[in-house]
Amino acid sequence: MTEPTPRILVVDDEPSLSRALKINLSARGYQVITAADAGAALRAMADAHVDLVLLDLGLPDADGMEVLAGIRGWSSVPIIVLSARQAADDKVEALDAGADDYVTKPFELTELLARIRAGLRHRREAPAEPVLSAGELRIDLARSIVERSGTPVRLTPTEWRLLEILARHPDTLVSQARLLAEVWGPGYEKETHYLRTYFATLRRKLEADPARPVHLITEPGLGYRLVTGRAAAGDA
Repeated sequence: MTEPTPRILVVDDEPSLSRALKINLSARGYQVITAADAGAALRAMADAHVDLVLLDLGLPDADGMEVLAGIRGWSSVPIIVLSARQAADDKVEALDAGADDYVTKPFELTELLARIRAGLRHRREAPAEPVLSAGELRIDLARSIVERSGTPVRLTPTEWRLLEILARHPDTLVSQARLLAEVWGPGYEKETHYLRTYFATLRRKLEADPARPVHLITEPGLGYRLVTGRAAAGDA
């Protein structure tokens, strides 16, 4: 059985470079989608199956690092950064944030093609769905949006981060220590009252009956779970 043609998302606000990459990659049998800014890039990731991303860091509406973080919030698709930033610190930051490779501009096409082939060879498992449903809740990890019964719910950055971590591991227990370390940082693993306070607020916003939650469930003394397919109860 023939493998499907790999689809590459090119994220760059330089029209000439995007056009050149699309022509050259298409000529070598790849399907190519282009996006000129961060918003278009995240929409493309949410709407199409993408096998590899070529990502510029200098975008007009947001830093490319924000796009990198947004994609890595829900997808393990290979990402190759294409950037004029040549400082070692910039490269380390991008790689630590989840980029698989870093190519500085200007670059040789033959080198980029080799990096693309390597990225596709070593691509990880298929990415998780960018939109997760849990009863009346719809959690869009690509766009950082949550809706309840079709109505957008406004969350603070901390509330969203907690929900996002659970949504990346649906129906799985996430420990208190892990939530505290990922949201507040090392050294906060014992501050469990933070979680009680924030999850009480999240339940008021997202649960039909906050006193009898069916989605944001506490496992006493252990952690929290986002339940997507069954009714359950728990208290903070």
